[in-house]
Amino acid sequence: MGQNRQAIETMKTLLLRVLTWWNDKTVGTQFWTWRRGEFVGEDEFGNRYYRERDGKISPALGYNRRWVIYNGEVEASRVPPAWHAWLHYIVDVPPSEETIEPRPWWRPHIPNMTGLPGAYRPPGSTLAQNRRPPATGDYKAWTPDR
Repeated sequence: MGQNRQAIETMKTLLLRVLTWWNDKTVGTQFWTWRRGEFVGEDEFGNRYYRERDGKISPALGYNRRWVIYNGEVEASRVPPAWHAWLHYIVDVPPSEETIEPRPWWRPHIPNMTGLPGAYRPPGSTLAQNRRPPATGDYKAWTPDR
């Protein structure tokens, strides 16, 4: 029974890798990384960063391709600022090759809460649950005639 369950889990994992991109790296991305990728470094979340091997310039893009393989769920907000700068060609040297001094405005990672109960609800939002700001004086609540 346990061996059958393990086979089902293995098949499920394989199908998820082939058919979805948001759960983990796809088979295509894994093959591309194995074939052409050069490991550059890893961040505190376990995300792994790559660039095209030997500094090769991509003919389609005109520059050296860079990418990230996420550790677990694909969530772009989990890329730290220094690695974000490298991925987007703001800096040329990856954080793994130089000492990065954190900027005072950098904040710890907060997961994207959109669509979840912990999402930001601005004052006045219909989802803010009784946190409506006080009226400015020109508002009069409607009451039905009785």
